[in-house]
Amino acid sequence: MCRRKAVCRQTSLRLFKVEPALQVVLLLFPEPLLRYTKLETQEFFVLTLRTLQPGDEVSLEKFLLQHSDTSMFLRSNWRAAGLLDQGARFQGTYIAAYTDETIVAVAAHFWNGMIVVQAPVHLPEVVQAVVAQSGRAISGISGPAAQVEATKSILGLSNRLTQLDEAEILFSLALRDLQIPEALVSAKVQCRLPHPEELELLGEWCVAYNVETLGRTDTPSLRPDCDRIIETRQATDMHWVLVAGDTPVSYSAFNASLPDIVQIGGVWTPPALRGKGYAKSVVAGSLLDARSLLVKRAILFTGDNNQAAQAVYRGIGFLPTGQKYGLVLFEETQA
Repeated sequence: MCRRKAVCRQTSLRLFKVEPALQVVLLLFPEPLLRYTKLETQEFFVLTLRTLQPGDEVSLEKFLLQHSDTSMFLRSNWRAAGLLDQGARFQGTYIAAYTDETIVAVAAHFWNGMIVVQAPVHLPEVVQAVVAQSGRAISGISGPAAQVEATKSILGLSNRLTQLDEAEILFSLALRDLQIPEALVSAKVQCRLPHPEELELLGEWCVAYNVETLGRTDTPSLRPDCDRIIETRQATDMHWVLVAGDTPVSYSAFNASLPDIVQIGGVWTPPALRGKGYAKSVVAGSLLDARSLLVKRAILFTGDNNQAAQAVYRGIGFLPTGQKYGLVLFEETQA
């Protein structure tokens, strides 16, 4: 079995019948040894699994752009941290399936234990390979909803306890169609980057968001985790507060950001301040900033049962894409 950071040399061959005249030869991990061969008058095409390395960015991006709305974490993370995996924030091990030198499926296992998939074909192969290669524990899974559900089964995790297990509605907005709330237009409220003295409060809000929205338990490790998240967003200008007067009343962030598209995440308004339109204003304000930087689109996902959030997003122009995004977070107590 290939260990993390090890160079895998052995080749394992498995045959999969895909149609009467064709079979796939699967090469696990090594550099391609074969491209095409012929055995007993039957034609064979080679599927190669490869650990992505610096230099593979163009082929990876070309594939992910074909599935852009459900590939935001993959696209954003490799741009932020590259393709080498040294365990740093946003880094991960990426396994791609190739046919004819073209990527057709990808799975990544990131620094925080999350597996992220974009594998319309060859899902079992890339998922099993990336877990073996990374050597990490699994904290969760995300990607297109059907693939996430299948990944749980492939890895034998269908019965593992979860904090969150949802197929969420994917929403999209062309930023030229952004509907700006009147309170923002009239400057009754202002949306801006947080001030340093507000970060402690935002850490508290992050804990509350994780408990209410993501089902996490308020353990001693949660606040330090949230503080690191807030610090990272502050350092990269990836979050916003809405203020009424001088008082912060709502919060929004981008959990993935690219030159052409951003993904909204972490939207939070304290319960006592809800129902005042603050969430609409903070999300719209963050997207006005993105639009000023020539970003063209925004996406987000939210639960089927979260009618309040859906109303907020529809109220500023977001519409469902017809796709579902899967998000699974496992209980922290599980090995």
